[in-house]
Order: sequence, then structure tokens, then C-alpha cells
Amino acid sequence: MLQMFYDLVVSSVIFFAVVCWGSGVKTADANRLNKLIRRAGSVLGVDQESLAVVSERRMLRKLLGILDNGSHPLHATLVSYRNNFSHRLRSPMTTTQRHRTSFLPVAIKLFNSSPLSKGN
Repeated sequence: MLQMFYDLVVSSVIFFAVVCWGSGVKTADANRLNKLIRRAGSVLGVDQESLAVVSERRMLRKLLGILDNGSHPLHATLVSYRNNFSHRLRSPMTTTQRHRTSFLPVAIKLFNSSPLSKGN
């Protein structure tokens, strides 16, 4: 029953906007969220995934969804970033730290480091 409550309420609230936050979340805030996740895991008696693991998985899933959906507004942009030879995505030019930690550059970096970019 506690596991169901955690999955339905606590984790959905914590991980709802994790794709938007991405790596742009401040370290102190990420530590607080990870502490909350660990505490909930100790109450449940199971290990829960950390904020970083869940955010990476969800960002990669969102990027793959955009690449698969031809009607998505970012689809044409991402297709233009694709390298013809290696099937990796070129990273967009970024000038500020805020842009470097936004969704697109971070998700492209995750995609390029994943095995999905090798055989696609």
C-alpha cells in the first residue's frame, strides 16, 4: 500500500517536471530531492532510483519521442542536427550556462553517449 502511494503521489510530484529541470536544477535542490527519495525508499524498505537516473532516462525517452514524431515542432530541428555518417546528433551552439543546461543540449549529449546513437 505504501509503495502504491509512493508511486502514485510522491514520485509523480517529484518527477513530473524532471525533463524541464533536467540538469538545470541547482545542486542544493537536487540534494534535497534525493534525500527525500532516499527517505521514502527507507520507509518503503526498497531502494528508489536517484533523481539523476530518472531525469536522464526521461530526457532520453522524450528526445526519442520527438525524433519518432514527425509532427513535433522540434522534429525538423533534430533531424537537421543528425550526422549523416555516425547517426549521432550534433550539439547546438550554446553561449550561456543556462542554455547549456537546458533540455536540448543535455538530451543530445545523453543520446550521443547512449548505445541508441550507434545503431540507429
